[in-house]
Amino acid sequence: QVQLVESGGGLVQAGGSLRLSCAASGGNSKYASMGWFRQAPGKEREFVAAISWSGGSTYYADSVKGRFTISRDNAKNTVYLQMNSLKPEDTAVYYCAAARSWYFATETDFGSWGQGTQVTVSS
Repeated sequence: QVQLVESGGGLVQAGGSLRLSCAASGGNSKYASMGWFRQAPGKEREFVAAISWSGGSTYYADSVKGRFTISRDNAKNTVYLQMNSLKPEDTAVYYCAAARSWYFATETDFGSWGQGTQVTVSS
């Protein structure tokens, strides 16, 4: 089991930027695809971005494409989510997740989750 700890959330004005970090420990996280998900109040958790184990492939939800960038540093066992041009609708708790292997297709393929970090974007 991989342990994940997110950091970097906070309050920012619309148009601003934040960088989330996710430190992984245990398991074989460096060989697993990693992802970021978010859950806004009253809404279901949704996919934000994912990155392959090598970092060579990245995937984004349409709502964040062009504004968010996911990256990873396997030497540091850390995954990042750079969020630019933030909008009030980006307000949510952001969760880091590790897939069970290099493969993922849906949220159910992610077996380890962090505790979440709050991102609040004011208008």
